Amino acid sequence: MKKQMAVKKNLDLLNEFMKYAFEKPGILDEIPPGAELIILPIDNPELFELNKLMGDRLVSKGRKVIFVKMKKPVMPTAEFEPVLASQG
Repeated sequence: MKKQMAVKKNLDLLNEFMKYAFEKPGILDEIPPGAELIILPIDNPELFELNKLMGDRLVSKGRKVIFVKMKKPVMPTAEFEPVLASQG
């Protein structure tokens, strides 16, 4: 995977994690101060391995790392039926 694509996908994952954190703000309290957050996407094995390697490198350098496994959520599809209001 090219670096630019990995960065884009990781930014997408971070965006989804932040949406989750806004819904459940207590999750942020579980991340120790100064820790690195590494998201491991369950549904993307290549990026999972890339991020895991990056996290393992940080751990080997003595850094605090929190690994979060997550799936990218399925976007809901909207269904609507246009209704024309008659003028009375």
